[in-house]
Amino acid sequence: MDTLVILLPLVLGYLIRLHHRPTLKLIDRSLSWIVYLILGLMGIGLGAMDNLLAEIGDILSLTATLIGLTLVANMVALPLVDKLRPLFLENAKAKIPTFTLFLESLQLAGVVLAGVIVGVVFPAVGVHVDTLVNAVLMLLLLLIGMQLRSAGMTLRQILLNPHGIMIAAVVLATSLLAGAATAWIWELPTHQGLALAAGTGWYSLSGALISAELGPAMGSVAFLADLSRELIAIILIPILMQRTPASAIGYGGATALDFTLPVIQRSGGPQTVPIAIVSGFVLSVAGPILIPFFLAMG
Repeated sequence: MDTLVILLPLVLGYLIRLHHRPTLKLIDRSLSWIVYLILGLMGIGLGAMDNLLAEIGDILSLTATLIGLTLVANMVALPLVDKLRPLFLENAKAKIPTFTLFLESLQLAGVVLAGVIVGVVFPAVGVHVDTLVNAVLMLLLLLIGMQLRSAGMTLRQILLNPHGIMIAAVVLATSLLAGAATAWIWELPTHQGLALAAGTGWYSLSGALISAELGPAMGSVAFLADLSRELIAIILIPILMQRTPASAIGYGGATALDFTLPVIQRSGGPQTVPIAIVSGFVLSVAGPILIPFFLAMG
């Protein structure tokens, strides 16, 4: 989805002033349900893919290597951001036991799995799922924009946030390092590994661009690695938020601008939203620039 299209409903929501407390509480409750709806639809879209099982079987090892190295590289470096720029979360779920947060994360992942099953059993259901997801996402961002305005956040805080830029820089650098290491392990050209890693969660973009240049197998690696980043982030965000907010916000990569944004907001409170938006925005802009650049090096 185009970055400007994503930001438009957020800005429109921010322009709406609300002071009616019952309405604000209704928005807060609605955000949780919309999260579940988006995750379920995302799962249906994945399950409805043609030859899903065959694609996973062919590229499982390469994908697992890229996912594992990226996770390690990101998680080693991102806590350094917390040391340089500590973030104190007023509304984080700090008093909730980690096990409870883990169960909540599994519940979110379970919604995705249920959607995958529906998509596999009833593939016709997934025909228009992308359009529906985009529509629901627009509504979600509109409501988040309204919530930001009610929290008293300025546009400068939302769009010009050095904390978010620092997180994005660390995520991008360490992800590219993981991509280069994956290429070395599997004896691939380095530029291919860099291209695989440059999507940082934007699976629809990376999968399409790399498939066109390197074939469907490599495109599937990019797609599944970036999709896995999103799914793993859903599980990790509530667990990591109270200990290392930069890791919770950063690991989702480009998805911090859209799909993982509501989970970040739910776990860390409104003050994490501007940081996540800026981080996701920077990485979303970097993807369509870097992937073609690395592919052209071949």
